[in-house]
Amino acid sequence: MPKVVLYGIDMSPPVRACLVTLKALEVPFEYKVVNLGTAENRSPEYLKMNPQGTVPVLDDNGTIVTDSHAICIYLCEKYAKTDALYPKDLLKRTEVNQRLFFDASVIYKALWNVSSVFWMRGITEVTKERTDNVHGALRLTEVLLEKPYIAGDALTIADFCCAATVSSMPAVFDIDPQKYPKITAWLARLSKLPYFEEFNNKGAKEYSTFMRSQWTKVEL
Repeated sequence: MPKVVLYGIDMSPPVRACLVTLKALEVPFEYKVVNLGTAENRSPEYLKMNPQGTVPVLDDNGTIVTDSHAICIYLCEKYAKTDALYPKDLLKRTEVNQRLFFDASVIYKALWNVSSVFWMRGITEVTKERTDNVHGALRLTEVLLEKPYIAGDALTIADFCCAATVSSMPAVFDIDPQKYPKITAWLARLSKLPYFEEFNNKGAKEYSTFMRSQWTKVEL
């Protein structure tokens, strides 16, 4: 059987999106934790796989795929027994793709704008501009959740990618269920999946706990 290897760390939302997708598709895989603290992601071997030096990276028997959204699509195209998680219908797939791009360009960007200054420059204060960006991303997510799932009535990889990021927002502040009732219900719905607690929520809590322990000031 071809060997599927995912490189990453549990605290990373994009890595968790891939982990959940692998579990949902029931694809056997090996998970290799990348030690960012020792700059393992900057080693020549790792940079050969991914010149960006980021996680996740998927190695499917020699086929290298980087970027979580590309990985999730690849896994569905190659291993899914049905098209439920990534529909072949043009309109449904377009909606899923839009949500994937929304995660990359809006939700994750808002979270990265907060955390990147800590990881890259050691800044431990979160400005109001950055927390406002997170609220803006959450407000848009709330608007898009018109139906039970982020891209309609059915569960898709768009839910895995968007929820991996949104469930990490408590790294900045708690998600208010009164302000964001649809997001709260959506995350609770996803948490009932048999693999979601172990492969997403656990890492999201670890990430949030660590980041909040580093902040010296958060302007809300």
